[in-house]
Amino acid sequence: MSDADHAIEGLPFVAPCHALPPGAPLRWLRRGWADLAAAPGASLTYGAGIALISAAVSAIALRFGTGWLLLVLLSSFIFVAPVLAIGLYAISARLEHGGRPSLAACLAATRRHLGDALVYSLILMVICLVWVRAGSAVEIFFPEQAVPSRGALIGFFAIGSAVGSLFALVAFAASAFSLPMFVDRRTDAVTAVVTSVNAVLRNKRAMALWAVLIVLSVAVGFATALVGLAVTMPLIGHATWHAYRETIDAGAGPANDD
Repeated sequence: MSDADHAIEGLPFVAPCHALPPGAPLRWLRRGWADLAAAPGASLTYGAGIALISAAVSAIALRFGTGWLLLVLLSSFIFVAPVLAIGLYAISARLEHGGRPSLAACLAATRRHLGDALVYSLILMVICLVWVRAGSAVEIFFPEQAVPSRGALIGFFAIGSAVGSLFALVAFAASAFSLPMFVDRRTDAVTAVVTSVNAVLRNKRAMALWAVLIVLSVAVGFATALVGLAVTMPLIGHATWHAYRETIDAGAGPANDD
């Protein structure tokens, strides 16, 4: 029995998924770059908007908060990035169907799916709130010595990193394919999220590589004072659309008329 058959048998409300080779994410990046090259105006303008929003939020954090607040906001970028990329999925969808993508159509698609995005954002907000609470609880492991040893500090940061990574993985599994599914099909948030988690769990090796590539692309954006996000966000957004199309078999669901 195939993975798709198992998915349908075990979870009847989940769209089935295909088995992926470990190197599939590299193919998604190539296709994403092709979409970026085919629609540079709309893609880069959208990416520049994301970079400007990120810069504005960072400036506010530094002006009215502290460096720690900025660090928290940058760490939570993984929670909001998929929602910001909805317009990029719409560009790739139009290119796939032979249409002419434009920034206006991209923004219109974002508005159409705003309700779905808000429900999804609510789910992520709950995850984020639990993450913050867990982060506060980790403070009990902070060394009690006035001058902690290097080993004690390493242990504390290892525990904190493990807790943060766990919540980041939950967010990644929930968002990997759910938002492109909103653009492609008329579906509810719960079905899309569970479909995404199911596909990630059934393709662990490929999705582990995909997670690493996403982290690296975001790191490049941050390392270039957020300017690089104008390119890396469109690239990852377009590649995510191709990841969804290659992985999720959502043909049984009603298509959107975007």
